[in-house]
Amino acid sequence: MRKIILCLMITTLMLFSFSSCTQQPKATPEEAKAIAKEAYVYGFPMVMNYKTMYAYTLNEKSPEYKGPFNQLSCDARLFTPEDKAIVTPNSDTPYCMCWIDIRNEPRVISLPEMEEERFYHFQLIDLYTHNFAYLGTLTTGNKAGKYLIASQSWNGEKPDGIADVIRCETDIFFVVVRTQLMDENDLENVKRIQGEYQVQPLSAYLGNNAPEATSTDNFPDWNEGDQFTAASFKYLDVMLGWLEPVAEEKELMERFAKLGIGTNKTFDINSFDEDVQKAIEEGVKEGFQEIETFIKTYTSDPLVSAKIFGTREFLGNSAKENYQLEDFYILRAVAAHMGLYGNSGAEAIYPTYLMDSNGAPLNTADNKYTLTFLKDELPPVKAFWSFTMYDGKTQLFIHNPLNRYLLNSNMEDDFVYGEDGSLTLYIQKDSPGKGLESNWLPAPEGPFYAVLRLYGPEDTALKGEWTNPPMVKAN
Repeated sequence: MRKIILCLMITTLMLFSFSSCTQQPKATPEEAKAIAKEAYVYGFPMVMNYKTMYAYTLNEKSPEYKGPFNQLSCDARLFTPEDKAIVTPNSDTPYCMCWIDIRNEPRVISLPEMEEERFYHFQLIDLYTHNFAYLGTLTTGNKAGKYLIASQSWNGEKPDGIADVIRCETDIFFVVVRTQLMDENDLENVKRIQGEYQVQPLSAYLGNNAPEATSTDNFPDWNEGDQFTAASFKYLDVMLGWLEPVAEEKELMERFAKLGIGTNKTFDINSFDEDVQKAIEEGVKEGFQEIETFIKTYTSDPLVSAKIFGTREFLGNSAKENYQLEDFYILRAVAAHMGLYGNSGAEAIYPTYLMDSNGAPLNTADNKYTLTFLKDELPPVKAFWSFTMYDGKTQLFIHNPLNRYLLNSNMEDDFVYGEDGSLTLYIQKDSPGKGLESNWLPAPEGPFYAVLRLYGPEDTALKGEWTNPPMVKAN
């Protein structure tokens, strides 16, 4: 009997020793801080992506709720200050939106015939927030067509009637549809067009029975403010659980796993010693500061938006060529913070105004500003241009007496021009006078920023040969 007990003790000791040797070593406070910073910058856009998914698809009580997965939700109206889920929105291309899940089967997107003069597109955005594909005016044209969106692992044949098969790196993705609104009398036309857009399962397109759904998910409730703290890692956990990391990021995922990020267990900061908890929070703060520093350093570049939105391949090349960086994660994070779901450069660029011509922050509490386009120097575009102003605190539209949130090229015939043919726009909290109100963009009484959107920018804009005029203090 004693021999049996002794053998059991030895076996237990051996198993304990083997387990101790193979157990993942705990991160030191220094390692935890570095990993937390890296994970925060890497994951910030994915966390903001989850925020939108939760508001639009997961939380039926949300005022922003659009509908369940795979159901296209269209709204033939203009965005207003009441729309709060997406920061820095636009209000001259009424939206359709849809979160699409292709884990069980691909989806077919059907596009109608479109008038030649109207711009529209389907922007396809994966869980990383990469713009992995576009369908519409500037890519596939304004003719009718059907496109199959499939996962990387789908091995079926292209069905008859499908123009192209597009692969998505992640099995869940977001679709933003923009349809140009010509003027306030055009809403019914836009509504009709939106009604002709279609997203359907491949099985329905083929007339077959749908495959049995096998996916089960756990969706944590979104808590506003978590995106700026270590609590953001619980949402990053969910997003990472829905994808297979690319080969070059597997080592990165192993580092994140030292903090329990991207593992089978949900991230829990309370599972760490107090000194490691503090280090993680410090790493998150440093990660956010890195995003803010990049914005302050580089966003005076009028072409910055053309450098920070795009495919995975594009962002990798841009990071090296434009910023001498080894990876593109800070670009992706900055893009999500400045304007989630911004367009790739060929579709649109966004010269952004954060400072006046003297380098001072924009603030209309005590200042007035003008923006002047010289004769024949309006934004060069294949489609249209739009100038939009946002509250500096909320990053949203503001309530104003004109219910006007932008000025655009559709208004060119209504603007008042100078004797020399120039066009001056007025950005201030009070009216510049009845005779100039057509050129007035009402501003908040305080900080603001503005975005000049060029849809279908000409090469002169993409190459920097045309540059946007400065914001000038006009007190």
